[in-house]
Amino acid sequence: MGKAHIPVLLNECVEGLRIEPTGTYVDGTLGRGGHSQAIAERLTTGRLIGIDRDAAAIEEAGERLRPLGQRVTLVHGNFRDLGGILDGLGIDRADGMLFDLGVSSPQLDDARRGFSYMADAPLDMRMDRSSPLTAYDVVNGWEESELRRIFFEYGEERYSSGIASAIVRTRAKKPIGTTLELVDVIKSAMPAAALREKQHPAKRCFQAIRIAVNDELGALRDMLDTAMDRLRPGGRIAVISFHSLEDRIVKNAIRSRENGCTCPPEFPVCVCGFKQTVKSITRKPIVPTPDEMNENPRARSAKLRIAERI
Repeated sequence: MGKAHIPVLLNECVEGLRIEPTGTYVDGTLGRGGHSQAIAERLTTGRLIGIDRDAAAIEEAGERLRPLGQRVTLVHGNFRDLGGILDGLGIDRADGMLFDLGVSSPQLDDARRGFSYMADAPLDMRMDRSSPLTAYDVVNGWEESELRRIFFEYGEERYSSGIASAIVRTRAKKPIGTTLELVDVIKSAMPAAALREKQHPAKRCFQAIRIAVNDELGALRDMLDTAMDRLRPGGRIAVISFHSLEDRIVKNAIRSRENGCTCPPEFPVCVCGFKQTVKSITRKPIVPTPDEMNENPRARSAKLRIAERI
């Protein structure tokens, strides 16, 4: 049995969204329903749309949210398709949207999913298990240069070149089939000092492969654009990220709509046509308290940014 999933920064999210009992809200990363439950419990005639690309999450969250009845609608889908999902439900604008970009504890703890570098499992890492691309395909099929690129860009792995080379050499003899086989290859390409660091030596590469398998960054950019377009004036978006690459994308997406004027500073008025559409509520990201980090170590790297449509 895996650990229960504890929703990260729960109180901060609910307070930041300023829930209106009659409003329409979107939880675009439903997970096991912790954030959704807290939002829906504050609704009267309002509505919550919960979206997740993982069918198992939809099923488990559905049980948790069943007592809330008609207030909750669950959709198996990718938040990248947010616009189409809302259109299909007859929703033009929402009063608030929440996106928790972390991998949920049940996904990490279910060895069959292949997300964890701590248990042996087939190389999978798909959020949506009906998707064709798996971690096995990436590790055993992608060019060395592409592996090096994703390890460096998505994982910020300083030994990306050596690890990519080691993978290619290993798979030339025999495909790398499981998570722990991949961990061994990664470790073999790292210096002894790196292996003694507090962080698991495979963490950054596993993060990079997961991002690539699920096209997480492309989906994130698409979602942010749509979400900010589909908020009502005064509506808020709250996004929890777990590594610097995601946080940078979220920060820049908000900034481009808040301060995207391209006119030279000496111009007395804007002539580029920029119109501010959101304002940032959190100039610096909100991070978990020490108490939350002690209770839920997986919250350690979480950062919450909130913006409001104007």
